[in-house]
Amino acid sequence: MCVKSKHTLNNRSTTQPSPQTMNQRIIPLTHLLQFSDATFPVGTFSFSNGLETAAEKKIVHDAATLEEFARAAARQAAFSDGVAALMAHRAVSAGDYEALCGADRRLMLFKMNDEARLMLRRMGKKLAELGRRLFPESEILRRWLADIESDATPGSYPVAQGIVFRLAGLTEEDLYASSQYGVINMILGAALRCVRVSHYDTQAILFKLAGEIPDLFAEAREMTFEDMNCFVPEMDILASLHEKGQMRMFMS
Repeated sequence: MCVKSKHTLNNRSTTQPSPQTMNQRIIPLTHLLQFSDATFPVGTFSFSNGLETAAEKKIVHDAATLEEFARAAARQAAFSDGVAALMAHRAVSAGDYEALCGADRRLMLFKMNDEARLMLRRMGKKLAELGRRLFPESEILRRWLADIESDATPGSYPVAQGIVFRLAGLTEEDLYASSQYGVINMILGAALRCVRVSHYDTQAILFKLAGEIPDLFAEAREMTFEDMNCFVPEMDILASLHEKGQMRMFMS
């Protein structure tokens, strides 16, 4: 039997983090989990990035093809939505409201189909409204929501994420991981209702694609507005077909 000395136990106790340090870790982690949860009330469950059309056309029909579809959608968002979210996060840090609106307007220019624009605007407004409840003293959120309601700015979801994450004290890494997780999980959640896959399949895909996020972040964090890109034409074609398609379980 191994018996630890009192001296060893005392040394171990002195290395425990202080309550303040623990709060600095636990509270932001809890906020990150909250903002990334599939039940977070911003309407992500209503959209699917055109997965129904892909399923109807037999482009996505099993776990392997679903993985490729989710990867394509994640990459499309990585260098457009993800970059705009990071720019918004930095604009809040710098107190630069005009840069915030600039990120919002530029992102909308990258969305080639109506449903994608509608998705970002609806979810963005919902997050702005919820953000006002979470951060009632925030002047930037008050102004942001007022500008959305007056159509002075589109109010896209990634930019709203940048604002809320910064106000919650979350890092750029937290923001980008949540953004990518949201895109992937949105598709996988929809897939359970229109593709022949199981929960085991979707969780394995999510786990695998999560491992690709750090490389995407390393590239996106160095991008400027001029570097933003989202050229995945197959996704936009499917989204355009979805607008008049027969299989419409989701809005996009």
